[in-house]
Amino acid sequence: MNVSAERKNTNTEASSLKEYRFLFTPDGFDPDFPPTPEGDTDARRFREQPWESVYALGFTPAASEESSTYHWVHTLALTYVRVLSRQPALEITREQTEVSLLPEDAGKLLEALPFGIGTENVTADWLNRAFERLTAVFRAEIAAYGQTVAMYFTEKLQDLRIPERIFFHLVESRNEEHPFAFQATYSTRDGEGRVRHHPLSYALIEYRYSREKLIALLSCLNKAADACPLISSFVASGELFHPLWLNADEAYQILKAVPAIEDAGISCRLPDWWRRKSSSVSLSVSIGKKEKSILGTDSLLTMVPSLMVDGEALTRADIRKLLAQSEGLAFLKGKWVEVDHEKLRALLNEMEKYGGDLTVFEALRMQGGIGSEAENTDIEITNDAYFSQLLDRLRHPQKLTAPEVPEEVHAVLRPYQTAGYAWLTQMAALGFGMCLADDMGLGKTLQVLVFLERLMHENFKAKALLIVPASLIGNWEKEVRRFVPDMTVCVLHGTTAPKLTETLHASDAFLTITTYGMANRLSALAEKTWDCLILDEAQAIKNPGTQQTKAVKRIPARVRIAMTGTPIENDLSNLWSLFDFLNKGLLGSAREFGEYTKALREKENYSGLKRMVSPFILRRLKTDRNIINDLPEKIEMTDYVELTRRQVVLYNKEVTDLAERLAGTGEEGIARKGLVLQSISRFKQICNHPDQYLGQEDYDPKDSGKFQMLSDICETIRDRHERVLVFTQYREITPALDALLRQVFSRQGLIISGTTRVKDRAGLVDRFNSDEYVPYMILTIKAGGTGLNLTKANHVIMFDRWWNPAVESQAIDRAFRIGQTKDVMVHKFITRSTIEEKIAELIASKEQLARDVISQSGEAWLTEMSNQEILDLVRLEV
Repeated sequence: MNVSAERKNTNTEASSLKEYRFLFTPDGFDPDFPPTPEGDTDARRFREQPWESVYALGFTPAASEESSTYHWVHTLALTYVRVLSRQPALEITREQTEVSLLPEDAGKLLEALPFGIGTENVTADWLNRAFERLTAVFRAEIAAYGQTVAMYFTEKLQDLRIPERIFFHLVESRNEEHPFAFQATYSTRDGEGRVRHHPLSYALIEYRYSREKLIALLSCLNKAADACPLISSFVASGELFHPLWLNADEAYQILKAVPAIEDAGISCRLPDWWRRKSSSVSLSVSIGKKEKSILGTDSLLTMVPSLMVDGEALTRADIRKLLAQSEGLAFLKGKWVEVDHEKLRALLNEMEKYGGDLTVFEALRMQGGIGSEAENTDIEITNDAYFSQLLDRLRHPQKLTAPEVPEEVHAVLRPYQTAGYAWLTQMAALGFGMCLADDMGLGKTLQVLVFLERLMHENFKAKALLIVPASLIGNWEKEVRRFVPDMTVCVLHGTTAPKLTETLHASDAFLTITTYGMANRLSALAEKTWDCLILDEAQAIKNPGTQQTKAVKRIPARVRIAMTGTPIENDLSNLWSLFDFLNKGLLGSAREFGEYTKALREKENYSGLKRMVSPFILRRLKTDRNIINDLPEKIEMTDYVELTRRQVVLYNKEVTDLAERLAGTGEEGIARKGLVLQSISRFKQICNHPDQYLGQEDYDPKDSGKFQMLSDICETIRDRHERVLVFTQYREITPALDALLRQVFSRQGLIISGTTRVKDRAGLVDRFNSDEYVPYMILTIKAGGTGLNLTKANHVIMFDRWWNPAVESQAIDRAFRIGQTKDVMVHKFITRSTIEEKIAELIASKEQLARDVISQSGEAWLTEMSNQEILDLVRLEV
């Protein structure tokens, strides 16, 4: 789709935005701007008037240096202006103009849509809504414009012409000698102001007293006559003012001249088969299952080439008949077929190149066009019924029959989770690598654990390897104990490589869990072939050149699973790296893929690549009504965090100090309670970050598991262009949290704490809830836990626990309240094996305690414990 060629002026609207990345949402799009220099008016205009800015892009030429998503938005705008400028009777309709997206334009825009975060939200409905919003901009502008529509467009773009009021109509007839009818009409307004179309002869009557208006109306016919000799003869003889019967040759002359006629400003109404190009002969290669072949990555399929017209195969007799016809239009099998001898002979020669056997990956590569002659647009790659149904089931797992969930699984799967489990099982049976890319909060972990439980029971000798970021080890261990408690687990982390190698060799566990860092250091992981290799947060291998990525890819496995909520980013090399791990060879070599993706931008067509990878990526969104309707309104989860080495040292030291003070002072009463509460606060500070405990100001994220977890979660929130509330009970840590989140989001957020003046709170809340994208607000629980309506946020993070369920619920309800339109995701951070985890377990096990004691006294109930109970509570378990 090359709409930019029509734009020749030098308007530089929004020129400083070309390198920016656009993030698409179900309701439209938001430009995800990094911090912009002072005075960047283009960025400010996009923030304040996004659709007006997109509309302005339609009058701006595209540039080669544009980012892929910016280029697509630019193409959308160019397409809209092209469609708008060709609306019939635009001068008459003005601010009542209706602009509809043509199906062929919608298809081209969807094919041109690049890979990027949020692009899965862009559908035909999304495009129709975009056209409605852009039309609203045009209506507002033309209503305020005091001159003609033609002058409006001329001022916008000198070479842009609006359509004339004359139309050419070419339709099929039942007259065998003259199978086509032709008529010229013009548009005018009736007595009630409605637009009507009349035969061109009526214009001679309407303008009989105004020669100037008649000449103005008919002036475009001279250019049409120059474009088509047949039209020229009609104009000269006066036949153009009357309905005409045409033979096939005459109709073909007009059809071939349509582009030039429409460039003259005359709209042409033509048979659908010509617009669809279905009258053209094309080469089709059907790919199907080879007889007695068992489908898998290396199984053989077969190719059968044929020549087609409008979905119907031509026989050899049909081809001979077409070659015997003169060039033009021929009526064959009830269809009009365009006869082009040179093209037909070329297609016959091309057929000889296809036929024979190929693997599944080769078939998918051929459909995508990587390293294939199938890039020729006249060649259509199709699949037989069996192969089509298989690919359809893999792309739509709800159509699969799910295997029985093992009895040992302690969970009831939701329908979409059952479908995901079925998909994992089917893909593994076929030997394909797979990417489970469900949106955050939809239960990727549970689906994988159910799949692993089934694998463990089917093959008692099976071994699975899970590689995760270090901050997620505790979370996985908890989920295993919660959902599949009989699954044996070995964790390789926290000591030297030689010791971990010994542990690995001695382990008989089904599931081995390690980190990306250890995968780079433990060569022993690659010394055996694992039955299943899973990567959580698989974007960790998005850069193919890093040592970490290379080490992970060296580990052999029969089944490979990648888990990530952000499977595809703007840089397509990241997609290649992911599939180089999952299904090596599918996307070719890095060099082949680089050349291929370079051509994608030039063609503005990503559909082949999407078809290739879609069977191997399962992506469900919370915004999908089928998913949302099955979810609760509030999803609470506990995120278990590992202490860093520095935190462990400080924590153990504080445990020793507390034991000595409790044993040595003999304090009782208020003094003892004060000592206990002070120590508990110290432990919580260490769990947050060592620098909070030490009173330092560096706050390096590498020194805190919670800071690393917060960064990971907020990166996903950033990529979804959503908003988050982060609660803490400590005002002194809010600047450090703000610095971390400002770096993650590349934007400044807001803070409400005890030092925030009451008169400023309302302004901060209004700003957070406004259309301006304010990605985060940090709140202390006492200052922000009640009385605030913050429904623009649909994520809540309890950075440190208050241990009072009522207080925490009040804080969560800042987002989960009337006015909230999205599901609210609640993350509660708990450092593993510390006082945080033990108190959380104690509260969960003693509902009466949580209801009657904690809700009334906060943490004071802990001071009633004995010395030994307190030390057991705070002691770090390894």
